[in-house]
Amino acid sequence: MADSWLDRVVRGQEWLDPVGRGLQVSVRRGFSLLGSPGGALRDLLHGSRGLGHPLHPAVTDLPLGAWAAGAVLDYVAHFTSTVGTRAGDVALAVGLLVSLAAVATGLTDSEDTFGHELRVNVLHGLNMGLAEVLMAASLGLRWWAPLSWHPLALGLSTAGLAVAMAGMYVGGHLTFGIGTMVNRTAFVSGPTEFAPVGVAADFPEGALRRVEAAGMDVVVARCQGRLHALGGVCSHAGGPLAQGALDGTVVTCPWHGSQFDLRTGEVRRGPATFPQPRLTVRERDGVVEAHLDHPIP
Repeated sequence: MADSWLDRVVRGQEWLDPVGRGLQVSVRRGFSLLGSPGGALRDLLHGSRGLGHPLHPAVTDLPLGAWAAGAVLDYVAHFTSTVGTRAGDVALAVGLLVSLAAVATGLTDSEDTFGHELRVNVLHGLNMGLAEVLMAASLGLRWWAPLSWHPLALGLSTAGLAVAMAGMYVGGHLTFGIGTMVNRTAFVSGPTEFAPVGVAADFPEGALRRVEAAGMDVVVARCQGRLHALGGVCSHAGGPLAQGALDGTVVTCPWHGSQFDLRTGEVRRGPATFPQPRLTVRERDGVVEAHLDHPIP
C-alpha cells in the first residue's frame, strides 16, 4: 500500500522520535509513582475497564465541540448584537477545561506506540497542544486585557480552532490509517461448527498452545483440567497471545502487557479495550475440537 502524503512527511521527521520516547517515559513514571492506583487509573484512561471502548475518541468531541460553538458565538457577537461576547468566552473556557481529559487519555494511549505510529502520535499531540496554547492565550486576553484587544483574542481562538482541525485530521489518520487502538479482532472469522485442533496430549496443564481452527489463529490452555480457547491475535495491537504468559486463567500479551480472562475473553488489564473472541472447546475420544462462539454473519 502506498504511503499517504502525511506518512511521507512524517517519515522524514526523525526529531519526533526522542520527543515521543521522552513523553512515554514520563507517562510510565507518572503511573508508576501512583503505585497500584496508577494501574487502575491507566486502565480507566484507556477505557479498558467498564467502557470496553477506547476513551480518548469519546472525550475529544467535548472540547472540539465547545471550541466550534465558541467560534460561532464569537463571530455572531462581533458582527451582531444577538448574543454578548461572554457566550463565546464561556464556550472557550469549557473547551479548555474538558480538554484536560483528552490530553490525559491521549498521553496514556501513546504509551504503547512505536516507530512510525509513535511519530504520527506525537505530531497529533503537538497539533492539539498548540491549539490549547492558542485557546488559552485567547481566553487570557478576553478576561484580563482591555476590550480593544478582543479582535486579537478572536483571531487567536480562530487560529486555535484551525490548528485543532488539522490535529483532528492527523488523529483520524492515526486511528483509521494506521490502526491505533482499533479492534484487531473485529473481522475475525472462525469455525461455526466444531473443528479439530489437536489431541488431548498436546495441551498439558498450565501451558499456552497456538493452534489453528479452520484457519483461525487460536490460543488454547488447560486450567485445572479444563480446556479454554481464545482468538490468538491480541485485540489491542495484534500480538501473539500464545507467546505470552499464563497466570491461573489470565493470559498476558507479550507485546504491551494486555491481560485477558482465558475463560471469557474479557479484558483484565489494558491497554486493550476490546475482549478476545472466545471459542468453545470439547474433548471427544482424545481429540480436541473448538468452534467460535460468536462468528461474524
